[in-house]
Amino acid sequence: MGKPKKSKRQKTIKQKQLQYQENCYSKAPHSFVFNRGHVGKNILQLIKDMRRVMEPFTARNLKARKKNALKDFVNVAGLLNVTHFLMLSKTEIATNLRVVRIPRGPTMTFKIHKYCLCKDIISSLRKPNLEQKQFQHHPLLVMNNFSGDEMHTKLLSSMFQNMFPSINVNRVDLNTIRRCVILSYDPETKLIEFRHYNIKVVPVGMTKGVKKLIKSTVPDMSKFEDISEYIKQGGNLSESEAELDGPENEVVLPQSISSRGNIRATKSAIRMTELGPRLTLQLVKIEDGLCNGNVMFHDFVKKTNEELKKQKKMRDSKRNLKELRKKIQDENVRKKEAVKEEHRQKSLAGMKKDENQDGGEDITVADEKEMDDADYYKQEVGEEPEPGLFSSTNSKRRRSESQGPPKKKMRANTKMNGNTKTNKKTDSKYDKNKSFKSKDKLKKSKGKPGFNKKGKSFQRPKRTDKNFKQKR
Repeated sequence: MGKPKKSKRQKTIKQKQLQYQENCYSKAPHSFVFNRGHVGKNILQLIKDMRRVMEPFTARNLKARKKNALKDFVNVAGLLNVTHFLMLSKTEIATNLRVVRIPRGPTMTFKIHKYCLCKDIISSLRKPNLEQKQFQHHPLLVMNNFSGDEMHTKLLSSMFQNMFPSINVNRVDLNTIRRCVILSYDPETKLIEFRHYNIKVVPVGMTKGVKKLIKSTVPDMSKFEDISEYIKQGGNLSESEAELDGPENEVVLPQSISSRGNIRATKSAIRMTELGPRLTLQLVKIEDGLCNGNVMFHDFVKKTNEELKKQKKMRDSKRNLKELRKKIQDENVRKKEAVKEEHRQKSLAGMKKDENQDGGEDITVADEKEMDDADYYKQEVGEEPEPGLFSSTNSKRRRSESQGPPKKKMRANTKMNGNTKTNKKTDSKYDKNKSFKSKDKLKKSKGKPGFNKKGKSFQRPKRTDKNFKQKR
């Protein structure tokens, strides 16, 4: 039997769900993570780890080449709803991270003091959580100590908040929150700590043996006669496997979560395991625009108002000069196209004129050809021409007019007997009765050494010049 057909209501519901998902996906902030310039293997691995953090709203397999300019990425960003660029570069002094808001900025430049890759963190953990389904949903952003009255701290907090999708607390599904990104700012050292964790919810108020029974893997109970003995003895758990839960990480669940023992309105403990990478960042400067605007904040360089005015004038003059050059270039292109079109029209008019002239000449020539030379002589002189006067010229002319250009003369073939043939490749004759011998097997006539068949010498005479001997 075939599958039952879906009703119209089911189809409309599914279509509305798909439209809602597409709208949510398009509204969410997307990002590109790539490198600028030459970087080492560790920075390339850090780029892959950062793409892993920004999933699913990032280009996982983005490939940046040396020829690609920043303008190329900006042109593609509008089509793919990309809102942020994370660009890593390396210099002799330090490694830098630039976070850019597309398309008009601002641009924030960070100095990376320390970083640790995902593989190093996972190798240090006893029980790493590497489930792939946790990367199907965006991470939860948690920010600490970003509540400052300064301009650069407000810009920092707004930039980081807009990098990740916003969450509606009343409608959020707790099953989609599987990861967490923590950013903590230290106002004294002016450093930002970046951490990436996995979130796990475990039921509270159960013994160790019951917790182990709830898990998907069934424990080994061959040594016990009854299940009560297993529960009383704690399920053979070692001290290292025990998790210390307390009031600081225990919560009452407002929703039921799709894991064993986590039911609505019950207590559960939140446990976090680090996924990586780790970053220690320092804000260096904030620019207005896309990597080429006014410097709004700089941590190391302080400029006066006069210096800022001079810098602004210089930037405006450069911008005006660039626009002027662009206008001149566009005018030159238009002039060249106009000249090209004029030349094209002239050439077409000349071709039409030549065609008309060729047509008139053909008509006159045809009329003249109809009149024979002998008739023309008779008409002009009044007497008939002598026999043989125009025969040779007329025959040549008729032959040339009828046959066109003269053909190549063919070599006269010799008469062939019925028993002989000519080979097309070697052009040699052989009899049908005799076996054919190739040219290689035929004996060549031996002559005197240094002479050809006719007896003429072909060897070059030796030079007897004195100058030649001295040079040698």
